[in-house]
Amino acid sequence: MKFFKYLFFSALFLMSSNSCQKNNTNRWEIDVKDTAQKVDITDISKEFYDSSVPLETFIQKYPWFQGTVPNDEFALRRNDTEESKIYKEAISKIDVTKLQSNLSQLFAHIKYYFPDFVNPKVFLYSSALQGALEPVFYKPQENLLFIDVTGFMGDNNPNYKGMENYFQKSMNPQNILAKVSVVFAELFVPITGDQQKFIDQIVYEGKIMILQDTFLPSEPDFLKMNYTPAQYDWAKANEANVWNYFVENNLIFSDDTRLPERFIKPGPFSKFYTEIDNESSPQIGIFTGWQICKKFFVENPKTKLQDFLKMNAQEIFNQSNYKPKN
Repeated sequence: MKFFKYLFFSALFLMSSNSCQKNNTNRWEIDVKDTAQKVDITDISKEFYDSSVPLETFIQKYPWFQGTVPNDEFALRRNDTEESKIYKEAISKIDVTKLQSNLSQLFAHIKYYFPDFVNPKVFLYSSALQGALEPVFYKPQENLLFIDVTGFMGDNNPNYKGMENYFQKSMNPQNILAKVSVVFAELFVPITGDQQKFIDQIVYEGKIMILQDTFLPSEPDFLKMNYTPAQYDWAKANEANVWNYFVENNLIFSDDTRLPERFIKPGPFSKFYTEIDNESSPQIGIFTGWQICKKFFVENPKTKLQDFLKMNAQEIFNQSNYKPKN
């Protein structure tokens, strides 16, 4: 069978109007407005580049921020006009008040499903683009969350010259919430089995995406995938074709170590080795695993989230009855 003979243009147009809309039958929609706690956000770099704040005072207040950088070099960085310029542009693109509210809602949703969760201390900072490709990280021991504002300056920002365009597509302020969410989602998904087979890997990723659904029930799905709306529409329109390709090429239960690179890891597109590759959405294996897990809950709506997370991929796949149709 010739894979992706049709591009489903009509489906793309139909879906594009719905990509960002809220699903009115969302099983994960819950009311947390009365339980959400205010999130305090500290902008470290605002103080770092403020010459009125003595360096000694700054170091005492944030002793972990300097790392292994010598004092002399640390002082020079404070006076680097280019670094300061990048920070000022980056922070100007972020609505901190809105981010504060969004994080409050996100953390309240996490706590609803995982009661032991404690809101982390949140810090904004500028890495002067050095950490822009991985702009969110969490230190569980100290319960500290760091968000590098230079990772969200906007697709095609001049400061991103030289960075791969496929990374830039998710380097917008609207991507912050989903990138924070996935950092915490990964903490709650246990690794079951040896993760050697493709089905194990995509269902593992699907579980993370399900937690994205629970943590961010109102967030557009394309943002959860780090997709553009067009990439999400392509994935939806070609869901059955992708699955047929996996089945016909015996990839579902394959332990081929090249599959994660082709279908899970970030890239400009997925690698089917067909003429349609350049048109395809990247990381389509994650999208497929997500749809399998969604279908599982359609078939097994009474399953508790924590029980689902403990299930192995084979169980989830078998009970999902996943067979997408064009």
